[in-house]
Order: sequence, then structure tokens, then C-alpha cells
Amino acid sequence: MKKLLAGLVFVALLLYNGGSRAEGTSARAACVIERRTGRVLFAQNERERLPMASTTKVMTALVALENGALDEPVTAGRNAYGVPGTSIYLGLGETLTLEQMLRGLMLASGNDAAVAVAEHIGGSVEGFAEMMNARAASLGAEDTHFVTPHGLPCEGHYTTALDLARIAAEAMSNETFREIVSTQRAAIPWAGHEYPRVLRNKNALLRAYPGATGIKTGFTRAAGRCLVFGAEREGLELVGTVLNCGDWFGEAARLMDRAFAEYTWVELLPDGADMGEIAVYGGERDTARLVLQGALAGPLRLDEAATVRLEIDDAAQAPLPSGARLGTAYMQADGETICARPVVLSEPARRAPSAVTRALRLWTLIKGVP
Repeated sequence: MKKLLAGLVFVALLLYNGGSRAEGTSARAACVIERRTGRVLFAQNERERLPMASTTKVMTALVALENGALDEPVTAGRNAYGVPGTSIYLGLGETLTLEQMLRGLMLASGNDAAVAVAEHIGGSVEGFAEMMNARAASLGAEDTHFVTPHGLPCEGHYTTALDLARIAAEAMSNETFREIVSTQRAAIPWAGHEYPRVLRNKNALLRAYPGATGIKTGFTRAAGRCLVFGAEREGLELVGTVLNCGDWFGEAARLMDRAFAEYTWVELLPDGADMGEIAVYGGERDTARLVLQGALAGPLRLDEAATVRLEIDDAAQAPLPSGARLGTAYMQADGETICARPVVLSEPARRAPSAVTRALRLWTLIKGVP
């Protein structure tokens, strides 16, 4: 049974500048979230199922990175050779490393690279799509379904602005993915040519928006202009999406400007903060100290006051190791949980010695036995 401890109030009320939170966007659907906590900072039609064109490749790259090694060879088979749309012009049977294929995938949006990677990792496009859908489900992306690794028009291939933002936030937690999508220009080998392929990132925000971190463009006539974007300033990291948006880069910049103006990153409690004591049954000591595991922090609007709510076990039963989880601390604002962190033992809770053990210890002390 948990005991609820509420009322630890930490006010983060700053001078509010009256930001226009109610304003909409020209995108058919849009969503901006804070990457680490997943808190939604802006949303419009965020749960509408829509085609997403080449922003599909965010999931393609994530699944590939989680299931392959960067230096392993990937060969373009017949299905990859000559795929319509954007291409890095892979030759039939041409081999690159997985890392090089992913750079071609994310910088130049190579559809041929997408198929080559999918067949290498999943055995087939269909097999890889199953992996993509399983990963989406693990992230709570309930309104997303992948059929292809590239996003060319296909029935049954869709996502939502919210789901895509969550997928992108997870991808941006992968350091290799971050490095690739933040790269503006790269060169990879080109079989049969005396010069390498030069890849230029199509994301104009990398060159124009301060703090931009990536991540992927997409366009088909069916989907319109789609963009997954991100930026980081003063500890606040944004990830966002616009689907079917004519002014994709301009609208992404406006949405991020609004979020940076209206939200700030606030740390209520640091990692390792003292969270008091808990009663211990059957232990050497009657109590043990608790600490916070990970900082309790997140994005707050400038007009919000945050509270900390604790759910802690009534007591602990020895023995328990240091780090055993005995509760949770929640950072909340207006009833919304922004961040949750474990509350754990800062020290082991050792079992009290038995009567026989105590007697042996006493005899050892009396006799002076080493």
C-alpha cells in the first residue's frame, strides 16, 4: 500500500508575457513536445491519421540503428535498385555500410537506401514493416501503421502528428541518430565513380534556425509537405511535427518560437535529493533513508505553478539492496503529470541478525576470536 504525500509545492511562477497559446497553425496537423518528458506544448489535429511521406524514415533509421551495427555491409538488391522518388542512385548489388546507407537515407532521403536497409535488417520490406509497427506500439503510437520504409503513397500507411513527434523524440535519444540528422553535408562512396556521393541535408532549419537539431523532411502529392523538426535552447529541447503544411519551415520556426517564449525548463528536485526515511521491518535499523533517482524536472509554462506529489510505500521489509524502488515522485502542474522519478533506498536495509547470530557475535567478542 502506498501513502500519498501531497502539498510539497514548488512555485515556478515567472513574469508571464501573455503568449498566444490559442493561436493555430496553417498545417493540417501539428504537434510540439518537450523531448525528455514528452509533454505536449502545442497541438492541433494531433490525432488525425494522415500520410507522412519521407518522415517515415525517422522510424526506419531508429529500427535499423537498434537492430544493426554501423559497420556491417548492406547490399542493394533488385527491390532497392531504381525505387521511384528521391534516390542516392544505388547500383544493383552495390554495397555500403549501414552507417553510410543511413546517411543517404536521412540527408538525401534516398528511397533506394530505405529498401536496402529494410531488406538487410528485416529480411524483406514486409518483415521490416512489422518491426517498425512493433516499435511504434512500444512507444504508445496507437494511431500509426507502417507499410513501407520510405513513405511513398501506399494504402494503410499513416501516422498522426502526436505519434510522429513521440517517435522522433525517441529517435533523438539515440546519439548516432542525432549526429546523422544534424549533419548538413556528408560524402559517402559511390561505386564506379571517381568521386563520392555528396549528400546535402534538405532541412533548411539547420542553416536558418538557432539551436536547430534536425530532423527530417517529407513530401508527396498525397501527403503534402511534412516536416519533423527540433531545436534546443537553455536546457529546453523541442521536437515537433507539421503534416500537410505549405510553409513547412516557416511554420515550424513559428511553433518553436512560441514554445520557447512560453515555456522554460525547471528543476524542482535534483538527482539524489533527500526524500526522508521509511520504516524498516526486520532490519538492523528501524528506518532507512530514501533519495530521488534522477532529477525531477520538466517544462513549465511561465504562468504555471508546479507541485511535487509523492507515493511512498508505508514500510520496507528487510533485506533490500541499495537502490531498491519504494515509491515515485511526480512533478505536476494543473493536474497534469509532467515528470515522474523513482524514490529509492540510499543504503541497504539489512536483515536483523537472529538470536543465534547475536550470541555467536557476543561469544566472539568475549573470547577475542579473530
